[in-house]
Amino acid sequence: MLLNENFLLESKWVKELFHQFAKKEPIIDYHCHLEPRTILENKRYKNLTQVWLNDHGVGDHYKWRLMRANGVSEALISGDGDDYEKFVAFVQTIEKAPGNPIYEWSHLELRRYFDIDLTITKENVEAIWQQANQKLQMDAYRPQELLKMMRVKAICTTDDPIDDLSAHEALAKEQNTFKVLPTFRPDAVWGITDRYFSEYIKKLAACTQQKIESFTELTQALTKRVAYFHEKGGRLADQGLNTYFYQLATESELNAILTKALQGQRAFSTKEIAQFTTAVQCHLMKCYYQYGWTMQMHLNALRNDSVTMKREIGINAGGDSMGDQANLVSNIVALFSDVQEQGFLPKTILYSLNPSDWLPLATAMQSFQGEVVQKLQLGCAWWFNDTYEGMRNQLTIMAQQSLLANFTGMLTDSRSFLSYPRHEYFRRVLCQLLGEWVEQGRLPEDELYLENIVKAICYKNARDYFGFFKSE
Repeated sequence: MLLNENFLLESKWVKELFHQFAKKEPIIDYHCHLEPRTILENKRYKNLTQVWLNDHGVGDHYKWRLMRANGVSEALISGDGDDYEKFVAFVQTIEKAPGNPIYEWSHLELRRYFDIDLTITKENVEAIWQQANQKLQMDAYRPQELLKMMRVKAICTTDDPIDDLSAHEALAKEQNTFKVLPTFRPDAVWGITDRYFSEYIKKLAACTQQKIESFTELTQALTKRVAYFHEKGGRLADQGLNTYFYQLATESELNAILTKALQGQRAFSTKEIAQFTTAVQCHLMKCYYQYGWTMQMHLNALRNDSVTMKREIGINAGGDSMGDQANLVSNIVALFSDVQEQGFLPKTILYSLNPSDWLPLATAMQSFQGEVVQKLQLGCAWWFNDTYEGMRNQLTIMAQQSLLANFTGMLTDSRSFLSYPRHEYFRRVLCQLLGEWVEQGRLPEDELYLENIVKAICYKNARDYFGFFKSE
């Protein structure tokens, strides 16, 4: 039967590890794109489309990409088309998606949130629509309650350095069973080729109440914003480095680059871009180290591939793909070596959208360990790798090159409140892999030993590594 209680679980040991241990652990989602304001307002969703596919232009891009591949009109994907027609178009798409993780995730979402065990087919469209919409009218299906339903204990959103974090501040005052914490995402700071860069720096200057006309003044402003985020509960940063080239620069060179960017110039050499990005990275890594933060580095992605899509729909709409920077790891190693030599390499999680980078990254990170448990980690199977095979591959590389029992586990990287069954999917894959190793004689048939590893990866490592719940 589709997605029965033991799907992906193939042996006695695997089933026991999942049902007795992994299944019961709470969730820490330390990287997602949920809007804190939406959580705070806690409004009721009108129908399944709004919570599942598209809520006024905000939705699950994984699903959008499949619908485009099925020839669905953009009005029924990211546009203002009829909600029921959007749902029907999605169902017609899912019917053609065997083997795609969205097929399994979507069925899991219906089962875990709505207790609907119907197969997603055109024959069941009306029944699924009606059953889900009836439940969505209940208070138990508002955003905050959906999080509680999945036993989520902490969410780390993705926030720009200039965000005022007022929604986070208000949420911190509420008596919830979960925390909503900001994550410092400074990508715009090194975006000197962006036409809005000078306007962005003006906003950064305004929120820090200082002028920014030199690189030193820029770093002073960034230091203030890291301190502000820390005050509001932030403990992580997230660097969206689609490509990265290590290149040192003098202060005069950095001042010249910044002056050109503030004047609205966008023609920069590859060297200038690398110099500016490296200098910003080095300064921020020092800040993160001083505050005890964890830095996440998301690497090797191509963003907004289609000029037409970017112009007509916008960014963050599912128009991205895997990058192919061949010498990425050597540049990251040069950066880490420099920062470590200066004494301020922070805890770091390394993700690459290109799995060919995983083994080089996993071996490189071992050269920079020390001070704390698993100072550097190979991040979970990210984005397009968030599949059965991708998860197994990442877990295997982490195990073979470092210490799997220290791994901080899964995250959603999602904009959807219905995405948390993906943690269950990951936990099933984890238990299946560990169970296979038991069956092969590579791990002992020791329930307590295996229980501790499973619970650590599912929840405890993230809790301890990030320090969200120091009182536990």
